[in-house]
Amino acid sequence: MSQQTKWSQFSVLITVFFFWGFVAASNDILIPVFKDKLHLSQLQSQMVSFAFYVAYTVGSVIYFIISKATGGDILNRIGFRNGISLGLVISALGTLLFYPAAQTASFTIMITGLFIVGLGFSLQQTAANPLAIVMGDPKTGAQRLSLAGGINNFGTTIGPLLVSFAIFGSVTANTEAVASIESVKTPYLILGAVFILVAIIFRFSSVPNKIDLDKVAAEEADNVNKVEHERSVFSYPQLIMGMIGIFVYVGVEVATASNLPAFLQKDLDISTDKVAPFISLYWASLMIGRWTQSVGAFDLSKGAKQVLRFFMPYIAFGVFILVNVIANHDVTPFYYYPFVIVAMIAGDILSKGNPARLLLIYSSFGIIALFIGMLTKGMVSAYAFMSVGLFCSTLWPCIFTLAIAGLGRHTNEGASFLIMMIMGGGIVSLLQGFLADNVLGIQWSYLVGVCCFLYLAFYAIRVKAVLKAQGIDYDHLESSGGH
Repeated sequence: MSQQTKWSQFSVLITVFFFWGFVAASNDILIPVFKDKLHLSQLQSQMVSFAFYVAYTVGSVIYFIISKATGGDILNRIGFRNGISLGLVISALGTLLFYPAAQTASFTIMITGLFIVGLGFSLQQTAANPLAIVMGDPKTGAQRLSLAGGINNFGTTIGPLLVSFAIFGSVTANTEAVASIESVKTPYLILGAVFILVAIIFRFSSVPNKIDLDKVAAEEADNVNKVEHERSVFSYPQLIMGMIGIFVYVGVEVATASNLPAFLQKDLDISTDKVAPFISLYWASLMIGRWTQSVGAFDLSKGAKQVLRFFMPYIAFGVFILVNVIANHDVTPFYYYPFVIVAMIAGDILSKGNPARLLLIYSSFGIIALFIGMLTKGMVSAYAFMSVGLFCSTLWPCIFTLAIAGLGRHTNEGASFLIMMIMGGGIVSLLQGFLADNVLGIQWSYLVGVCCFLYLAFYAIRVKAVLKAQGIDYDHLESSGGH
């Protein structure tokens, strides 16, 4: 019998997903501000993304070393709930550095602060992603991760707008606002205080501290006799390939967004203070896709889920429009975007609830979108690049679910290695920034994203066979309007 999702616990858990999105998307507002004020090259400006995302790798390495040195997995010892609380406190310490960074206009201090925030996020992600998968039937874990991801992308949608308001002193797009680096400190100091508050809430919440991971592995399998109990986490090919998958997925997601301001400035002549709604729509596109996939996590009738699969993406798009109207941004450039969303809905229907199939379909759509963006001009090109967010939207839950499927007692360790690969967000952004500056130009630098999607399409095909040999077959997942 399938387990019901533990909604009271899950509602507390998803708060940290919101923070990850808020900070990640806000970085895309910091990049052009520091680039303009400190006269940085496109490559140098991408150090914002590099410092933040490489922190995930460093945090995961620290997690692995401490676990091995102390003879036991950190989260199994201190608990999942306590691990998230500790991670929030670490992130709060990082936000404190934004005060001296803003006061002295120091790029080095600012990216150091972001690095520490990322260290805390690394521990939070290592605990929170497996928790989201096991708070109910593991077979619908990808759908719960999509729901959590939808909350994450609510943070990515409003993050750029709020940070833009704090930096420019106005959200009115009709004024030529002037950025003040000193004002960068305000939203991040407030964020640090909220981190501490949520850490306290987590500490005393009902979110579980312990999980029987071997039991979870048995529940995932269609054939328990095929479940493997390897001595090393590196004996599972789905994890090794999944690590590369997370690296290139986060890489294309982040690099597309962080290089978008430079493209908009060059190709559409959009000034720095007016890029926020475009960045907001890119991240809102991830929210649109994740809200759509998360429908399968709810205990609804099949008919209700089918209806919601069509309405949910437009509800999410409506949230984007509402937020930007409140912010007094001009939303008329985005009125045709609902027609682009149709492609995402078609992919969702074709996937039939299978995470491997959805990964293949959306990776293919991502490649098409990037080529359209590189071969066209004006708003068509901008639409194409922003639509990459639609096709990246559900790749994280698909890859993460497939990569840790069947790992059993190695799940935490495997999750930490997957989180380690979030460094792809920094490295791929840096690579694209270099190619944009020195080789291809900003528009054709998006060939980097094409390469990332090509690997993800390969992983989608290969991992299906690997898991089937281990008794895990997602084609047997009950059709419920899921992905």
